Amino acid sequence: MKPTIRYSEAFKLQVLRELDEGRFSTPYAAARTYGIRGMGTIERWARKYNQYHLLRKVVRVETPKEVNEVKTLRNRVRELEKALADAHLKGRFDEAYLEVACDMAGIDDINDFKKKHAGKV
Repeated sequence: MKPTIRYSEAFKLQVLRELDEGRFSTPYAAARTYGIRGMGTIERWARKYNQYHLLRKVVRVETPKEVNEVKTLRNRVRELEKALADAHLKGRFDEAYLEVACDMAGIDDINDFKKKHAGKV
């Protein structure tokens, strides 16, 4: 287990000041420069010292039509995932049924049976 590294308050404030002055484009770049291991460490410092303007923010502007389209597409994906799961289950049940039927009929080679009766089964 790696030892825990404690950073001084002065060091934390220096990194945040340099980030604010534009020396680094992202908190990740500052972390890489100073060898700070945790990916969210500098972001945590920014929140601690109320410097939220240094945090990366994503602003997404959507029209109501786009919002509805996203919801519709998510529902469609959910429906398709359910249908795919059902198809997989049906395929497994069909395989299991074929194995039981071949076993009851005394057929040892199921793959050979499938090849002979591919269009008929």
